[in-house]
Amino acid sequence: MTENPSRREKLRPGELVGLAAVVAVFVGLVTFMVTRDLFLSLIFLGVTFVIDLMVLAMLMLAVTPNKPADGERWQAEQNPHD
Repeated sequence: MTENPSRREKLRPGELVGLAAVVAVFVGLVTFMVTRDLFLSLIFLGVTFVIDLMVLAMLMLAVTPNKPADGERWQAEQNPHD
């Protein structure tokens, strides 16, 4: 717990929110170009942003950050005294 998080770890949530925003803007623009209805495109933009944030958050919960790869685990079992 005395470890300071790196800059990359601090910016990680911002990257995920930025990715969700980019996807939402893309969907909003496509909706606006197809329908020419600004209100409908804003609704799609907002809904896409919220859904994308939820999906990214669930995917981040599924990731184990310090889990060794399968090959690393096998090497550690073969050489326990290293």
